[in-house]
Amino acid sequence: MLAIDLPQARRLAFGVVLGQALVSVTAALCAWALAGQRAGWSALIGGGIATAGSLAMASLVFGAVAANAPERVLGRFYLGEAVKVVLMMVLFAVVLVKVPVAPLAMFAAFAATFLVYWIALLRAMPRVSGPRSSP
Repeated sequence: MLAIDLPQARRLAFGVVLGQALVSVTAALCAWALAGQRAGWSALIGGGIATAGSLAMASLVFGAVAANAPERVLGRFYLGEAVKVVLMMVLFAVVLVKVPVAPLAMFAAFAATFLVYWIALLRAMPRVSGPRSSP
């Protein structure tokens, strides 16, 4: 069983959001330089969708300090993940219908910012070093 240090988890969650925002801007600048203004805006939109989803989740999970009971924290994680997925689906649907984007740039930036989430998750996981001997 693992104990979660909530202040550290909160910093990690909002750090992921910041990392995703930085990757979004970087991807947009690269796309703009390589393929023009439309690709740059499309990359910014794609990265922004991933960043908005992570921000919504982090805000729901860690926004309320009163949720310190493990059941409440777990419930907030489930709610946060559901809101994140629905928000990203709605944003993609709206963008694809209403905005003339360069799909490759948009989805590439989305994938790049989504990788920030998984890399941070893998780095935050405790190291597994085999069975421990009991004293």
